[in-house]
Amino acid sequence: MSTDHTILEMRDITKTFPGVKALEDVNLSVRRGEVHAICGENGAGKSTLMNVLSGVYPHGSYEGEIHFDGRPCDFRNIRDSEERGIVIIHQELALSPYLSVAENIFLGNEQARGGVIDWNTTNSEAAKLIARVGLDADPDTKVVDLGVGRQQLVEIAKALSKRVKLLILDEPTAALNDDDSAHLLTLMRQLRDQGIAMIMISHKLGEIAAIADSTTVIRDGRTIKTLDMHGAEPVTEEQIIKLMVGRDLENRFPDHTTTVGEEVLRVEDWTVFHPLDSTRKVVDGANLTVRRGEIVGLAGLMGAGRTELAMSIFGRAYGQNISGRLYKAGTEIKSHTVEQAINHGIAYATEDRKRYGLNLIQDIKLNVAAAGLRKLARFGVVDRHEESTVAERYRREMRIKTPSVDAIVGQLSGGNQQKVVLSKWIFTDPDVLILDEPTRGIDVGAKYEIYQIINALADAGKAVLVISSELPELLGICDRIYAMSQGRITGEVPRAEASQERLMHFMTMEKDAAAR
Repeated sequence: MSTDHTILEMRDITKTFPGVKALEDVNLSVRRGEVHAICGENGAGKSTLMNVLSGVYPHGSYEGEIHFDGRPCDFRNIRDSEERGIVIIHQELALSPYLSVAENIFLGNEQARGGVIDWNTTNSEAAKLIARVGLDADPDTKVVDLGVGRQQLVEIAKALSKRVKLLILDEPTAALNDDDSAHLLTLMRQLRDQGIAMIMISHKLGEIAAIADSTTVIRDGRTIKTLDMHGAEPVTEEQIIKLMVGRDLENRFPDHTTTVGEEVLRVEDWTVFHPLDSTRKVVDGANLTVRRGEIVGLAGLMGAGRTELAMSIFGRAYGQNISGRLYKAGTEIKSHTVEQAINHGIAYATEDRKRYGLNLIQDIKLNVAAAGLRKLARFGVVDRHEESTVAERYRREMRIKTPSVDAIVGQLSGGNQQKVVLSKWIFTDPDVLILDEPTRGIDVGAKYEIYQIINALADAGKAVLVISSELPELLGICDRIYAMSQGRITGEVPRAEASQERLMHFMTMEKDAAAR
């Protein structure tokens, strides 16, 4: 790679935390006007490397050299790197929800004259940036009123206001639906054409293939290889996976022999209306069953009603005017609260583990015990020794990578956080486990471990319902798959007859066709 075309060189970067070498002699080279993807398992060092680059970890706290735009860098903080044109957008968006779009774009970079903010300039400049990123919102719209996809565009507009030369995007589409993801990738192509270099950290190998010019794989804190995505030989997902995990994943899904028993859960004619709009039917006459030892999938596009169905079954945690019947082992049950659902042996692991599934500022043992405190309490007082013993058991059994159950959950990788969520619900000893997007935002190696856990739950006689937006995942682990479209269950396909095409047929079926 010629130096003339190179905007960033990171040479022999080594970063050590107490007792842990997070990065060791990492090298990264990024060209002007390219999208450079960084891949690696959770905990490989991707985010640490970007924190070194952006000044979160200041010069002097790491070894090695950074050269940007032809000059050496000694950033003391993020402001230093932004002044040079390096802007990072984290997976957890850093916007102020109750300020306007314009205020967020120029926060810390106010358009002022004589110490007074010039609102005309602020709003007119914001409007230009909003148009540039394709956001259909007024500058005075409050950020809280925007969806996650549009908030992501505000972050990019904010970066453009700082005359960005290198934009770092950490898992930019992890929380976006298909339409918002497609719009973001289109915008990234436009920015690339304008000469802006981008580094994208992503687990979505299909997106990397679609957008990246180069891909660097990091494993265990070391750079393994940089791939030219436009070379003579096309780069395959299998190649990237092998570099990421250090071994062939010929089969991304563990082998599993299913032993199906009697019916555990039956849902009949289940109808749910939107919690804020009593005229909007979100789930429409759904029927499904799950048997002991069976893994059943629930497929559907964004907005199909999958999560709404699951949450409404779990103690009516979502919706209003809910009608229909729930049967547990052939007997009708009433499940009007989450506590009643848990008492009936139903567990629900949410798709948003950081917001609803975990207490990120507390330790592992408190999180594992959270849903089953009654099992640890005597006369209303929790036995802390037993709490630690239980958490330690799950740490070993689930292979949660942490030295101690006293570790704060928010400091764990995504895969290990998901194992804590599963531990929490397995501890309640449920008969039915509803797992909503159990591998979202998790790398392929950690996914394999989660699949092993799901198989073990089925082998233990649990009835497992898995919601996933990844059709290969459902095809790889499920015994039967239901498809949903526009609130209705439109098809049921046994594993032997299932294909992505057949599922997509049911997932895109119009409501009228489904009713026939």
